[in-house]
Amino acid sequence: MRLIFLGPPGAGKGTQAARIVAKHGIPQLSTGDMLRAAVAAGTPIGQKAKAVMDAGGLVSDEIVIGIVADRIEEPDAKKGFILDGFPRTLAQAEALDRMLESKGLKLDAVLELKVDQDKLVDRIVRRAEEARAAGQPVRKDDDPEVFKTRLEAYNRDTAVVAPYYAKRGQLTAIDGMQPIDGVSDAIASALSVAAQG
Repeated sequence: MRLIFLGPPGAGKGTQAARIVAKHGIPQLSTGDMLRAAVAAGTPIGQKAKAVMDAGGLVSDEIVIGIVADRIEEPDAKKGFILDGFPRTLAQAEALDRMLESKGLKLDAVLELKVDQDKLVDRIVRRAEEARAAGQPVRKDDDPEVFKTRLEAYNRDTAVVAPYYAKRGQLTAIDGMQPIDGVSDAIASALSVAAQG
């Protein structure tokens, strides 16, 4: 089962991905984690990434795709994987398709968690207030200004990825505003439909 999770920051992708990992035994692949692992392992592509990062640059799509390509060859990803936070751009989505095709693989489903972004900002503000009230540190991502900036970046760069997959008939929209278990149930039925397709 090869999946992509799309949706703005704070939509619940991480929570839902963790449930699928537990249920299906497939890894959740975050490009950030994969980059750090490739750099730490000193793989050829990891060395390229390290050189770019050391110079303060952004890692190119080509390097990121290379890292994803290497990672999905590992034994734990043979049954499938969840890509979370990738692809972020149209160019990455197209490059991912080409790379999967070259390996004789295809995506089983692209799930987009649809959320009301104004309510999402309220949810983050509330989460930050609750943390402060409980005397806990506020997650950097829960700072309302940081969060709004991340949301703007998502709307500018990544929101175009969903229509790309919709045109290809691969996108399933999930109402991300319902309770967590409701979202999980909607995902489970979308995956069973994908498995029959």
